[in-house]
Amino acid sequence: MLARRLLADAVRVARWAGELPAVDRRGDLLPDDAQAAGRALGMTVGAAAESWERARLVGLVELRGAGAGPGWRLHAWEHDDDAVLRGWAALFDAWTLLVPVPSAVPAALAGMSVDHAPQLLSFVHLVDGPVAVAELLELLRRGLDEQWRGGPAMAGGAGPGGAAHSPVPHAASAVHAVRGAGRGDPPEPGEVAEVLQWMVDGFAAVGALVRHRPAAGEEQLIELSPLGHWAVRAKLEEICVVAQTAAGHIEKSAAEMLGACAGYTPGPARAEYRAWVAARPVDRAVAELLEVARGDDPLLRGLAFETLRVAGHPAEPAVRAAADEPALRPYALLWLAEQADEGIDPSEVLDAEDATWLWVDTGAAVLEHGDTAMLVQHVQGAVSADPAGLFASVRATGHPRAGQVLAAVASAHPDPAIARAARRSAFSVHQGGA
Repeated sequence: MLARRLLADAVRVARWAGELPAVDRRGDLLPDDAQAAGRALGMTVGAAAESWERARLVGLVELRGAGAGPGWRLHAWEHDDDAVLRGWAALFDAWTLLVPVPSAVPAALAGMSVDHAPQLLSFVHLVDGPVAVAELLELLRRGLDEQWRGGPAMAGGAGPGGAAHSPVPHAASAVHAVRGAGRGDPPEPGEVAEVLQWMVDGFAAVGALVRHRPAAGEEQLIELSPLGHWAVRAKLEEICVVAQTAAGHIEKSAAEMLGACAGYTPGPARAEYRAWVAARPVDRAVAELLEVARGDDPLLRGLAFETLRVAGHPAEPAVRAAADEPALRPYALLWLAEQADEGIDPSEVLDAEDATWLWVDTGAAVLEHGDTAMLVQHVQGAVSADPAGLFASVRATGHPRAGQVLAAVASAHPDPAIARAARRSAFSVHQGGA
């Protein structure tokens, strides 16, 4: 398979590394480790460092505390073709991270040009053969001129005619950060040519484009590789999912979409999540979902992480960072574990404190959006033979809704002993007790 061959060096470095006690703040190899990898694998130091970066972006290695170790995709690499393709797709989405933006290209221009990449790739896909770079340059120039004048952009944005119709996502965190900057003067022709060359270099670096060396006096030609064609087709299929979604939440904010899906059964809800994620750049979707998860509604918090499951591996860096936030930590730890091992037992992932926090948060969601019977079932699922111990743990979590949940249990539970234990713990919370 082409993706395996393309990423062979990344696999070699990941297997060589095993468990590393330390990496730098970006997750890259420390200089001594890069030199050791180069010596062991017959690579230059630069090639070893680059292969490690690819391994990290693909999911062959995972950051663990201050260090790193083998990712689940490395274990599946030889026998799971789907895992290989999805790993390469993550690299494809991260193309802007592999090739630096030329210093002569204004940051705002780079960000706007990335928004036009889906249409350029779609054009090359439809041609299905070599395309002159000059043709792409003219397409990009016209699109940028129209966007600079304030007309409808070829891509980007979540409004009609924007990212919802863009078949190829982009995950350039550094570039997206500058999109809000002032535009200044329109781009010069030389700047547009240079930014297009950067885009060609980026897609060639991930194996999506093939460049044909021109003969003297001939134009430079490019075409999509088989992987590039596959990527564009896959994104077009996602857009078909968007088009077939009847409920029409793809243009709404994450909070509005999740609020609407709260009343759906799991199947239709998941279709809405998939369509909503497909309609916008994945990094933007992940950031918006996590912002909703930080809010006050525990039901939307849980649904946000359900949607992040649809987003899959590209969401991992942001979810891993969210594990440092107490309110998101249990959800993030479970999400990360599920990415590594389907069917994971939550008891193997969450410690007692995290599990109790999640129990309270789920109880708060039931309290707001469910009924008394659901709340009683929620208690019965966790109380075992020691209700007093459970409720003592609940009040010790510091969860802002702990008192409300305990008071509701005290009012609703038919077992007098359980209701009494919940009432005592609720009183202790309201009195400021631990």
